[in-house]
Amino acid sequence: MSQLRLNLLMVTATIIMFVVTLAINELLFTKLELTAGINWIYLPAGIRLLCTLLFAEAGAIGLLLVSWSVCFFYFFPNDPVRSFAGGIIASAAPYLVYLAAKKYFGLSTTLSNLSPVRLLQCAATFSLASPFLHHLWFAIYENKPRLAESFLVMVIGDFCGSIIVLYIAKFVLTQIPRHTHQPRREAADS
Repeated sequence: MSQLRLNLLMVTATIIMFVVTLAINELLFTKLELTAGINWIYLPAGIRLLCTLLFAEAGAIGLLLVSWSVCFFYFFPNDPVRSFAGGIIASAAPYLVYLAAKKYFGLSTTLSNLSPVRLLQCAATFSLASPFLHHLWFAIYENKPRLAESFLVMVIGDFCGSIIVLYIAKFVLTQIPRHTHQPRREAADS
């Protein structure tokens, strides 16, 4: 498979996984929403982190495209500036965590070298980075009231969503059999 085709597949997988988890989140956790996009449990946050950890730049591009789509057409259809900035912030935060995990943990594409503690560290870092960047934008551009409250809810929601998604993904990835190449044995007696 060509690299371009593989990247397109990863972008598409990211978009589909995000939309599916957003739909699940809307179905199960709507009553836990403080305001649009800020929930006490936010599964799409976990997909943001998972897809960048697994797919790197292709995951970040998929997140940018899907974040713009849901911001422009679902969450904030009447606020193009917020939608544009929100898409960038939503994809930048997990990508920055991916870069840190790659540098400090030697991240592999299967997440096999991410222990449960390291996954927890990635989730915690992301759960602070994403709300921080979002709320920095809210403070500068929107002059939103109750920033401290929405920041706290977003930290908790992103952390819970990330933990749920990452540990499910880690479990699923550990169940996939690994193909190891065994060298051929030559016949001992010829």
